[in-house]
Amino acid sequence: MSRVILHRRLVDVSERLKRLRSELTITEEQVTFLVEEAEEARLRALVSETPLADAEARDAHQQADIMTRYRDSLLVQISRLQHEQDDLLDRMAADLAES
Repeated sequence: MSRVILHRRLVDVSERLKRLRSELTITEEQVTFLVEEAEEARLRALVSETPLADAEARDAHQQADIMTRYRDSLLVQISRLQHEQDDLLDRMAADLAES
């Protein structure tokens, strides 16, 4: 693979990593908030023992779960991109060593 193509791919991967890491930071804050809200809703449901409170607690828990799964998918994407970035850097190093 030519150096130009390697460089372009490396820049692209780097930019995608920056965006995903930024998104991960925001998502982690949202997960923390939603998990706390779900716990509060659960406690309210236990105290009030009403169907409405139970429904609100389930809804809050579902929202927290959805955001947690999204955060986990971001972590997987970041891990894959880091691996790809490492591979590209290894190729560039090997290319430079051959020159």
